[in-house]
Amino acid sequence: MDARTLDKPDPVATAPIGTTATSQRETDRRSVPLSRQIIQCVVVALLSFASYFCISHFLFQSVQVVGASMSPTLHHSGFYILNRCIYWVRDPRPGDVVVLRDPVDQSYSVKRIIAGNGDTVRLFAGRVYVNGRELYEPYLPSTVATYPHAHNHDTFRCGPGEYFVMGDNRMDSTDSRVYGPVHRSRILGTVLR
Repeated sequence: MDARTLDKPDPVATAPIGTTATSQRETDRRSVPLSRQIIQCVVVALLSFASYFCISHFLFQSVQVVGASMSPTLHHSGFYILNRCIYWVRDPRPGDVVVLRDPVDQSYSVKRIIAGNGDTVRLFAGRVYVNGRELYEPYLPSTVATYPHAHNHDTFRCGPGEYFVMGDNRMDSTDSRVYGPVHRSRILGTVLR
């Protein structure tokens, strides 16, 4: 036997009291290979992207209003949050401000629901009537006519799953007065203000 081998102290056995000796196995556990770190970063990035995609396409989304059709309730170039999941738990209601796919040009529009399933909307003498009763619109300034075209007398009926929508700025809004009631499938969600 070689005398040098016998005289070599064992690092674990000779460690002073109160200190710890690091074994090779613990050192290997602490040093993660670079390839594993890269894989972990890629997985975290993919999970982050998937979370963002799911939240923004199915739950909440930032929207910017372009135009004055919802003035004074929503302002041109204003940013708002679209709640896309609210209609999973309830149906759209009159008074909701919604984002919908415009039937005329397939763009996105922001409008207010005036009436829904089976309701009759009558535009008569500058006023809006829903099922024979004048529509109460506290969201409009008192100086704004509910329906500015006093000479028009139109009647619309909402079928099953259809909604009559109008912009709050009645003088500058292309809405159900032009294209009629919109189907529920065109409504993406409600705007949070």
